[in-house]
Amino acid sequence: MDVEQVGAGTAAGPPESTESQEGPEGREAPEGTAPLASDLRVAVARITRRLRQAHAVGDVSLSGMSVLARLAADGPDSPGSLAELERVRPQAMAATLAALEQRGLVLRSPHAVDRRRSVVAVTAAGRDMLAARRTESVRRLADAIAEFTPREQRTLAAALPLLDRLAERL
Repeated sequence: MDVEQVGAGTAAGPPESTESQEGPEGREAPEGTAPLASDLRVAVARITRRLRQAHAVGDVSLSGMSVLARLAADGPDSPGSLAELERVRPQAMAATLAALEQRGLVLRSPHAVDRRRSVVAVTAAGRDMLAARRTESVRRLADAIAEFTPREQRTLAAALPLLDRLAERL
């Protein structure tokens, strides 16, 4: 889809009706949004995949980077809480945290009140890793965006608030 067409419909064309169709969880969705949703999902997945492919084999996983980012932004947290926030099973979070801890990117310490529980915090090395990955991803995105026309760049910038709002509603 051409950047100029953001919000103008999909390859199947713009929505022609405001009638509804059954959406997930039995809710009604405006007719015509499914093709746009599908196109958006594919585009976002391609961008994410391409950014991920730029990192070396054996590098920190996407889930590991997500945990580092959350800990850096929100502060120390328990493994159980992190699993819930990241929407993964506790066993999956345990594996992610073990890999991060082994690399010295997070530090596990006993909970201040309940010594049976632990709290995980990002280390200085974890913050450095996070900053380096963000810098590389931003550079790659900036290089690609620089090839767009000024009008396409403005269109992309104008879509960002909608994308943020979409992310909040998922």
